[in-house]
Amino acid sequence: MRMRTLGGTGIKVSPYCLGAMMFGAWGNPDHEESIGQALRGRRDDVVLATKAHSSMGKDPNMSGNSRRWLVREVENSLRRLQTDYIDLYQMHRPDPDTDIDETLSALSDLVHAGKIRAIGSSTFPAEQIVEAQWAADRRGFVRFRCEQPPYSILVRGIEASVLPACQKYGMGVIVWSPLAGGWLTGRYRKDADIDMTTGRARRLPHRFDPSLPGNQAKLAAVEELIKIAADAGCSLTHLALAFVTAHPGVTSAIIGPRTMDQLTDLLAAASVTLDDEVLDRIDQVVPPGTTLNPADAGWQPPVLADPAARRRPQDARAAG
Repeated sequence: MRMRTLGGTGIKVSPYCLGAMMFGAWGNPDHEESIGQALRGRRDDVVLATKAHSSMGKDPNMSGNSRRWLVREVENSLRRLQTDYIDLYQMHRPDPDTDIDETLSALSDLVHAGKIRAIGSSTFPAEQIVEAQWAADRRGFVRFRCEQPPYSILVRGIEASVLPACQKYGMGVIVWSPLAGGWLTGRYRKDADIDMTTGRARRLPHRFDPSLPGNQAKLAAVEELIKIAADAGCSLTHLALAFVTAHPGVTSAIIGPRTMDQLTDLLAAASVTLDDEVLDRIDQVVPPGTTLNPADAGWQPPVLADPAARRRPQDARAAG
């Protein structure tokens, strides 16, 4: 497998990286078939990435991108992973309550302390990626060297500005959900019911409910993509993985197998190359820059989620 360089870090990575979300409650809880103690005795042979941001307890300060939390949480990660350093430490989502200067300052100190080798963002919009680069340059902080956005044939929104921004600043890009949460495995088809009572469909109904227009568009696209894959002589899964890694701005794609058999099949996609004719046909099914279901974008700006952020107070409107 040909290795790629992660941004300008000099760190070599493969086109696929192993995601751990499918080990445990969200996927396979069987310790024997999961990661277990896989790092023991081989830590220096692994490029290890992890994140901070999501809530880890009832305390409101046990989440976000603040210095107070990051300094504490990196120690928690080191303890859980049984290692003394992390190769890539990423901010899982933007934090509207924390200045980016505060976050970069804390991360820079952790890099200088030898606990982190490189830092990155995840699911940041293009404008915040640029702001972070400017802040690092202005204040002399360590800068984000990698972005981890959602990207698949069905979720192409990052092609418009996120990927160009990352390319401009020499950032590596590790994409998550290249199989669109299982939609690009052929598991969800027009002629089959989707069980909304289990798994991801139960946890994330807005991304799987077949009655929603965005998901209906995904079902229609999958039928066309299956035909394209057959004509290309590969499976839908391999078509999907080859598509995301074909973009010049993408360094690596996260795969999330639950078993060794699934891992073996996914790795075989590394030998698949899509020609321009196939890529053009994919563009006809899902146009560049298009995300069929906005719920798959991974993050919604708070100003869109909170009506109060878009409306003047009633008193101010009355006075005007």
